[in-house]
Amino acid sequence: MADFSLSRSIRVHASPDRIHALLDDFREWQKWSPWEGLDPDLNREYSGPDHGVGSTYHWAGNKKAGEGEMAITESTPTSVVVDLVFLKPFKATNVTRFDLAPVGDSTDVTWTMTGSRSAIMSVGGKLFFDKAIAKDFDRGLGDLKTQAERGA
Repeated sequence: MADFSLSRSIRVHASPDRIHALLDDFREWQKWSPWEGLDPDLNREYSGPDHGVGSTYHWAGNKKAGEGEMAITESTPTSVVVDLVFLKPFKATNVTRFDLAPVGDSTDVTWTMTGSRSAIMSVGGKLFFDKAIAKDFDRGLGDLKTQAERGA
């Protein structure tokens, strides 16, 4: 198994607490997640607390959206960590984290996904998956910026 890590960052003209509110509540992800629009009939189930550690989001949709579950495992004023389990179209378990670093009246937001890949997936991941995920992260961070700055 080969470990991987993929990160993307953006500067947002909003306070860390405003951005944190959009990350710490899975219901807010519909406003900015790059994958929310893949299936207009996406089935969403939320469990646990409304936000923070222990809140869980299960989704199931078409081939593009797939199926999986996320659970917030750590939440501080400057980070949110999520365990991510993909069930369909492929099985994978990864950790996603968002780090918030104040810079004057703005915040640098870094979105990182880490995990392990089989040897075959490692080659394919470097060629295709990483580029696709980087584009998705960039789009999601752009939408997160728009939402956070709108509410700033």
